[in-house]
Amino acid sequence: MAEPGTPARVALSVVIPLYNEREVLPLLYERLTDVLKPLAIRYELVLVDDGSRDNSGLYLLELATSHPEVKAVRLSRNFGKEAALTAGLDLSVGEAVVVLDADLQDPPELIAQMLAAFHAGSDIVCMKRRSRAGESWHKRLSAHLFYRLLNRLSHIEIPADTGDFRLMSRRAVDALKQLPERNRYMKGLFAWVGLPTHVIEYDRDARASGITKWNGLKLLGLAFEGITSFSVTPLRWATVMGLVGALVGLSFGFWIVVDALLHGNPVGGYPSLIAVITFLGGVQLLSIGVVGEYVGKTYFETKQRPLYVLRDVVQSPPDTASQPAADQDAVHTPAP
Repeated sequence: MAEPGTPARVALSVVIPLYNEREVLPLLYERLTDVLKPLAIRYELVLVDDGSRDNSGLYLLELATSHPEVKAVRLSRNFGKEAALTAGLDLSVGEAVVVLDADLQDPPELIAQMLAAFHAGSDIVCMKRRSRAGESWHKRLSAHLFYRLLNRLSHIEIPADTGDFRLMSRRAVDALKQLPERNRYMKGLFAWVGLPTHVIEYDRDARASGITKWNGLKLLGLAFEGITSFSVTPLRWATVMGLVGALVGLSFGFWIVVDALLHGNPVGGYPSLIAVITFLGGVQLLSIGVVGEYVGKTYFETKQRPLYVLRDVVQSPPDTASQPAADQDAVHTPAP
């Protein structure tokens, strides 16, 4: 129990990274308020603007200056969702932290159920998608195949059909903040932390407004990031392909020599030579590309640049909610 004069602890932080979501923000705040106020707990909404260009950041400032439970975080530019999510987790102070997308595909009405599982002893409450409304069949199929492939390649089990929507205890969040890597695949990092986990299945809704910011290339890049962040199997595949190519070439050369010596058949060099060179060249380029991806990740890790740069963090104290907080320029790095 808090001592007299000591501010009550924040029981729940809701971290929401967003990019160009101005259309949906009023509805997002309304639905979150309708869900959280009846819980009769102290909570905060950590809304992280990842360099939006549609005045999302300005709307967050308006919310923060009039609603003390809102913590508006603006990054200096677009750093990507993983960095924005990391910023929100770093700045959250709640005993429990819920990660939620701004597009309302993940219903905030499930937060009460997530809190119940948390109070029952789970450090992580992972939300598994039972259905995915508003998504094309090929996106659902590719997501299904990706998670199965990733779990075959990775040394840790990453729950299939899950996203960032989850609840984490303060212990789990503090463990995440100790992970210093710059190339972050958050779903994998969530799984790496471990700790007692409870899974809740739910039906994912269509977007409440606007259009998705994730196209096919971005999703493919995220998938490749996940595979190379949690598995070295592609490097082993490159080694195996090189070995197989060498054995095929050696066998082919041996067969040509034997055929010429035993049967006197002339060696038809040009077509076979072109075929072998093309095949081996393709294998070499593929292998170099895979190795280069890992070398590039190592290169960026050694730079030790911060994951993100804060433009400002705005939150009104409860007793001066009408007064805007002063802007501050800061560079923020994860806790070591």
